[in-house]
Amino acid sequence: MHTPELVARLYKKMTLIRRLELRIAEIYHTDAVKSPVHLSVGQESIAVGVCDPLERDDIVSNTYRCHATYLAKGGDLKEMMAELYGKKTGCAGGKAGSMHLVDMKQGILGASAVVGTTIPVATGYALALQMKAKQTGKTSVVVSLFGDGGTEEGCFTESINFAALHQLPIIYVCENNRLAIHTPLEKRWATEKLCQRVETYGIKTVQILDADVFKIRETITKALADIRQGHGPIFLECATYRWLEHVGPRDDHTDSYRDPAVYQQWIDNDQIKRLGQLLDESVRMRLDEEVTLEIQAAETFAEQSPYPLAEELYTHVYAS
Repeated sequence: MHTPELVARLYKKMTLIRRLELRIAEIYHTDAVKSPVHLSVGQESIAVGVCDPLERDDIVSNTYRCHATYLAKGGDLKEMMAELYGKKTGCAGGKAGSMHLVDMKQGILGASAVVGTTIPVATGYALALQMKAKQTGKTSVVVSLFGDGGTEEGCFTESINFAALHQLPIIYVCENNRLAIHTPLEKRWATEKLCQRVETYGIKTVQILDADVFKIRETITKALADIRQGHGPIFLECATYRWLEHVGPRDDHTDSYRDPAVYQQWIDNDQIKRLGQLLDESVRMRLDEEVTLEIQAAETFAEQSPYPLAEELYTHVYAS
């Protein structure tokens, strides 16, 4: 049994993420958004289920498909929209765009455009937190999110081996949508036993096949408790499905690399629709209206914000 407050909180956050991304897809052709976008429509339950139990001091590391985790961890919506517009008020000053959202005030480590590269960075941050915990007595945890394609990079196995060896406070979360750009998983993996492969490194694993937001949240809650007591790391594989194209706002279901039956299964399993049906109708309508107003305010903020000045081009960068 889940409390009405929890259902409402999860529903609102997942609805905000989806409707914002669909709004981005809607306005993308106007050139208001100044960078490529990788939308996670259909995958919202993972970001929200993972981030909801985290404390502010816990860290999230994500991929270039980072809108969902940025918002789920508490990233500022207005600053995110301004970043996509390339404006000075963006969360990275308008220089980073969609693929590099960051907000260390909320424990959002920042994303990278290169597949898998955030995994060793997150692992290194977990080592730093472990060293800090020896001084403060408080263990904060890193959550590293990546796609199934990220597990094919060498840095993934190097990172989980190092984390297991040093028992680092880190949760690895694979968002397995079975697609690496246009290549389905069955054409890339000889065996789908990802959790079994990870277990050989001495890491506890959990697999969730239906993207159930409550199962994901409960798994992370238990993992956090274990890790804060000195046990860790943990690996979580979450099955999910990307509704739109790899990069860009388009519905690419005519590109012949998807199975329409699988897509329909995930439409029928939509977690946002499920949570909406658990809410009182008046509550759901109020939350929907709040989301509408928040997105409109963020869009207006981004439109009215100034662009960075030319002399700011060399600030916050390593080049000179």
